[in-house]
Amino acid sequence: MNGDREFEVALDAARMAGEVLRRHFAEGTTVWGKESHNLVSAADLEAERLIAETIRDAFPLHSILGEEEQAGDLTAEHLWVVDPLDGTNNFAHGLPQCAVSIAYCHNQQTHCGVIYDPFRDELYTARKGGQAYKNDQPISVGRQKQLNEALVSVGFYYDRGKMMEATLDAIRDLFYEKIHGIRRFGAAALDLCGVACGQYGAFFEYQLSPWDFAAGRLIVEAAGGQVTTARGTALPLQPTSILATNGMLHAAMLAIIERHHP
Repeated sequence: MNGDREFEVALDAARMAGEVLRRHFAEGTTVWGKESHNLVSAADLEAERLIAETIRDAFPLHSILGEEEQAGDLTAEHLWVVDPLDGTNNFAHGLPQCAVSIAYCHNQQTHCGVIYDPFRDELYTARKGGQAYKNDQPISVGRQKQLNEALVSVGFYYDRGKMMEATLDAIRDLFYEKIHGIRRFGAAALDLCGVACGQYGAFFEYQLSPWDFAAGRLIVEAAGGQVTTARGTALPLQPTSILATNGMLHAAMLAIIERHHP
């Protein structure tokens, strides 16, 4: 199987979901809390339903795992992993730092990944064994060889206890290594694309769900980068910690973030 049809469906679904997000952003949307700091919106639900419908029209027997309503089987032979709105908290506060993320996995191996930023009209794509692209232009990770040459991106899980403190401790130690700075923009899919484009030397977070990283992981690797857990082990297709780098910074990043891993 070459995945051509799956890739085209992922592209179509991402762009249509992006239209939904732009409309809700312009017109206003209903937002409520899973917790006070973990939000969901009508835009999330409408976009995920549209993506699921598009996939099922093409592949009625495929399983779909989505952040909101789609409870797909992670062990399914054909699995789609979908985040209809990565960056919901940004979206809810009027910050257009958000994306649609769609990955197609065959036997738990990601074969294609699409991340679409509808507010900048930037489309990031990769296919297993191929090159990573941004709007059809090849992209590659940065060439930073030391932490003191790099900008580092970070994510915070919803935890407001030990995991938050561990993240802050790791950030403190990264500053002692004289990194150029920390960026926390609140949309992991786009953070991973930033690593793939060479904007960041590294991105880490101590807890992410598969829909947050399934597409982005493939894009980083296709751009020449390295992705593992924050302990340096192979990244599973399940909730996990994550470290994505340009490869050359991986060992130096691990030395810090593994030490503080909660």
